Amino acid sequence: MSGEKHLSRSPGEHSPDTDETDLASSLDELPLWSAPFGLLLLETVRLRKDCVALDIGCGTGFPLIELAQRLGPTCKVYGIDPWETAVARAREKIAAWGIESAHVILGKAEQLPLGNGSIDLIVSNNGISNTQDPQQVFAECYRVCRASAQLVMTYNLPETMREFYGVFEETLRALSLADRIGEMKKHIHAKRMPLDEMKGLLSRSGFRIMNVVLDSFTLRYADGTTMLAHSLIRNGFREPWQDILAEEERSRFFEKLEANLNNYSQRYGEVMLTIPFACIDCVKE
Repeated sequence: MSGEKHLSRSPGEHSPDTDETDLASSLDELPLWSAPFGLLLLETVRLRKDCVALDIGCGTGFPLIELAQRLGPTCKVYGIDPWETAVARAREKIAAWGIESAHVILGKAEQLPLGNGSIDLIVSNNGISNTQDPQQVFAECYRVCRASAQLVMTYNLPETMREFYGVFEETLRALSLADRIGEMKKHIHAKRMPLDEMKGLLSRSGFRIMNVVLDSFTLRYADGTTMLAHSLIRNGFREPWQDILAEEERSRFFEKLEANLNNYSQRYGEVMLTIPFACIDCVKE
C-alpha cells in the first residue's frame, strides 16, 4: 500500500460510511503493468459532466473505477471484459467504494451490448490490442459512439521487451529451434501490431486520429531467474511463450533460456525490459 490513507487519517480512523473489511479488501496499488499506460490515458481523456463512457477490457477495474470517480456522479461509466473472475473482482471494488455510476458487463468487445449512438467516451487501456478481432471491436465502437465521441486507447508497441526477445531468439537458435522464430514473431504481431497498422484500422473504422503520444517505461530484474519467476511474467506472458514450442521441448528450452538470461544479467548488471507504448486520441467522424 502506498501510505496515502495514513496521510489524511489517524491510525484506525475510517470513513463512517465505508465498511473497514470491504475497504481493506478493495485497496491495492495501480496494477504494475497497466499503470504507466493508464495514467497517460487518464491525462488524455476530456472530462465533462453528463456523459456516458465505456472502458473496453476493464479487467479488475482500472482505469474504469478511477475514471468513474473523476467524471463524477452525473456520468455513467460501463466496463466490459470477458474474464469472469476479473469482472467479479471489479464489482466487489465498486460496491466497497460505493461508486454508483460504475457498472461492469461480462462480455466481449466484438459484440457490445449497448445501443447505437449511446456512448460519449470510450477508453481502452491495453485492452483492444488483446481482443481476438480489433477491426470488429473498432466497428462496434463506431456503432455505439455518438457523433464526435472521443476514443482513447493505449497499447504496447512491437518493440516491447526487445532485450528479452533477443535472448529468446538466441536460445531458439542454440537449441536448433530456429523454425519457431516465425511463430514468435507471429505472436508479437498478434498482440502488438505496428502503430501504422493500428492507426489504419482506426481510420478505416471511421475514427479521426487527433493525436498520438509515444512513451516508454522499463521493468528491471536482478537476473533471469528473478524475471521468469515474477508474477507478471508467469501470469501474463509465459503461457504464450510456451505455446510457441512443442510440449516436449519446453522444459529444455526454458532451462536454457533462464541460463542465457542469467548470463545476460551478469554481463549488463541486470535484466532490463523496455516497454514502448502509444496513447492514441481519436474522435468519431
